[in-house]
Amino acid sequence: MRVWRTSRQSGKCAAFLAIFMLILSAELVKTASEYDPYYTLGVSRSASQAEIKRAYKRLAREWHPDKNKDPNAEDMFIRISKSYEILSNEERRSNFDRFGQKDENQHFGQSQHHGFRSFHSSFYFDESFFHFPRNRDFSDSKYMLRLAQFNNEVLPDSHKRPYLIKVTSEWCFACIHIEPVWKETVQELEPLGVGIGIVDLGFDRALAKQLGAYRAPSIIGVVNGKVTFFHQAVVREFLRQFVEDLLPQKLVMKITDDNYMAFLENWHVENKPRVLLFDQVPIVPLLYKLTAFAFRDYVRFGFVDQSGTSSTRLLLQFNINTYAPTMLLFKEDTVKPVDIIQARGMKRQMMNEFVSNNKFLQVPRLVSQQLFDELCPVKQFHRRRKYCVLLITGDDPAYLAANKAFLDFASANSKDVLRFAYVYQRQQQPLCQALLQNQGAHSAQVVILERRSQTGKVLYRSVSGGWNGSEEDKYHLHEQLELLQKDPTYLTSDATLPELNNEMAPIFIIRWMNAAYDYMLQIYDDLLYSNWREMMPILSLIFSALFIVFGTVIIQAFSEPGESKPQKPKPKPKEQTRTEDDASSRASTFSRPPKKDFVEVTELTGITYTSNLVKLRPGHINVLLVLTNASKSALLRKFAKEVFSFSGSETLHFSFLNADKHRHWMSSLLRLDRDGAQSQSHSDDEEESSNYMGYVLALNGHKKYFCLFRPVFTGDDGSDSSSDTSFSSDSRRKSRSKSRSSSHSRSRSRSREDGSSSRRGSSRATSIEVHHKLDRLGLWMERLMEGTLPRIRVPAWPTLFDDTAEG
Repeated sequence: MRVWRTSRQSGKCAAFLAIFMLILSAELVKTASEYDPYYTLGVSRSASQAEIKRAYKRLAREWHPDKNKDPNAEDMFIRISKSYEILSNEERRSNFDRFGQKDENQHFGQSQHHGFRSFHSSFYFDESFFHFPRNRDFSDSKYMLRLAQFNNEVLPDSHKRPYLIKVTSEWCFACIHIEPVWKETVQELEPLGVGIGIVDLGFDRALAKQLGAYRAPSIIGVVNGKVTFFHQAVVREFLRQFVEDLLPQKLVMKITDDNYMAFLENWHVENKPRVLLFDQVPIVPLLYKLTAFAFRDYVRFGFVDQSGTSSTRLLLQFNINTYAPTMLLFKEDTVKPVDIIQARGMKRQMMNEFVSNNKFLQVPRLVSQQLFDELCPVKQFHRRRKYCVLLITGDDPAYLAANKAFLDFASANSKDVLRFAYVYQRQQQPLCQALLQNQGAHSAQVVILERRSQTGKVLYRSVSGGWNGSEEDKYHLHEQLELLQKDPTYLTSDATLPELNNEMAPIFIIRWMNAAYDYMLQIYDDLLYSNWREMMPILSLIFSALFIVFGTVIIQAFSEPGESKPQKPKPKPKEQTRTEDDASSRASTFSRPPKKDFVEVTELTGITYTSNLVKLRPGHINVLLVLTNASKSALLRKFAKEVFSFSGSETLHFSFLNADKHRHWMSSLLRLDRDGAQSQSHSDDEEESSNYMGYVLALNGHKKYFCLFRPVFTGDDGSDSSSDTSFSSDSRRKSRSKSRSSSHSRSRSRSREDGSSSRRGSSRATSIEVHHKLDRLGLWMERLMEGTLPRIRVPAWPTLFDDTAEG
């Protein structure tokens, strides 16, 4: 009985052991297939690199998290990227084929127990199962960024080098997967000069919001203060290419035997030294691009490929060693370089020191205030005096010999305390006038100066005799510099220099086009990768505008026809209908309401004549009514009624002139022509008449012109009262254009007859009929505001005399 129980227990143990081994083998098979990069990409072990790359691109497009809404899309995409990273590198692929290694830092013995370790870590619910580290890696702490540090340090420094920033968080599964690739990329790019940063979403949400990063993990590039997101698979090669794409184009120029002389001789136009790098690689190294970006404002860079046949003559001319990278630096002399370095392992610090020590020409041209501040700094201490020897010259061929002699003198007398420079007088006139004391220089001049403050205060002394480049001029300048070094008080004059013009700054239209291009690229990038948080303000503006436009169209389309058409009015007298139509037309044309419920009309007298006419402000017009003592009350009421709808304009003033007091002023005004002669279009009527009651003039005192309104005829005959004005603005325009035709003479005769009858009729008019003289004033005011009235020019305004006082 006991033996049977023992055998029974042994059978149970064997069954449990078999089940355990079955589960273990299944887990091992699952793990082996899950971590097989060939299985993940769906390629055979003998697949070529082209096949692997095609399979990766196809799967990356299919499983990209932004396009695939599957919950496992992000994990699958990371697995695809990791598999491609292993198989695209021949060394890693070989290690995996031989030992099953997925990391080049993993040892051979570690891969043998990988399957069991994966099963163990997945079976037990410890910290490694959730992939939550206990604390942050110590190496990441030095890259952590805060908002103030980013704005004060990273953004200004991004104009000298690009920054690669990782956005992460504590509760991020995908951040653990990209961590090995991130560390490898940092180890590769940081020694080249790329800035590295890490932003924690939970640690500094304000900085993440400023960057526009709302999820982790995200990788961001910052160059010239512009933020760009990385949207490809997190692979070291892609990250490296991303950093190269952040840099501006045409930083480095490809140099061959055909264009090297033009490249070196262009120093005079760009005002920069030239650097040539010789290397055996066909593409420009990233280290060289980063150096060119850091010193792009000072030096122009070129690259020579030694492996090709297009630079044979260049290599022979400068005797270049093809076994190590070589850098040559040229200044004004395009035949002989001023400095050279050659090293097998060209380091960033070595290249930066090489360029920074030679970032100015021997005699640079002052083209901006920044260059002037760096060449001639403000004196800090007595032992750090810097004297600037400045040649004020021109860009004409007549100055070439003097400029060349100044360059030779500067090359032979270069010292730490002396900085030689030149400036073109035509481009920097304010600076030259301050130093030459507003005296025009017919020849080149030399000025020795020392800057004393940032506000532009300098001590200087002009070298007498000018500068022609002769040996005598060189000896005299050398003597002046020797005296200056012995006695610093040698500089006796002082001045405050204005800020220099930036001659190299692009014009406004170029800056605007570049800004518009960057803005369009940002919009395209946001639309392509669905960055809706950044696009919401723009989309809101667009949809609001479309809603307003289409809403207006729809309302007009569905509105009833009767709503837009006015109702048919009742029959009214002809004069009342015309008056109401004129008033409604004026109200609809000029929508600005009057500021007051009355019209302020002042009398034009000898006291107000100067302020209301002669010295009237530019753009202002004085509308003047001519009346008499008998018609004053009636015409003023009618005048105020007609011009009330225009009284809201701030540029219109309203006045009246008493013709009984100043009867000769109108005659004198209408006789004046543009050149002071008699006006042929008005002289026939105005010379014979002295009755200007009801005339209205729009006077522009600043530009010396006026527009004339003639009153409506008010006789006994009702039909005549509805006729047109005796000399309307339309007939004046026609008579002016056809002054020599026979039809013009007939129209003038008719106008003269109508005018005489008007004057005869006006003498018979009663006080009730007088106000009808201004019936058409409202239409004339509308044409005045439209600017379609003819303008009569006068050389000067006539003097306003009081005729009653003379009498």
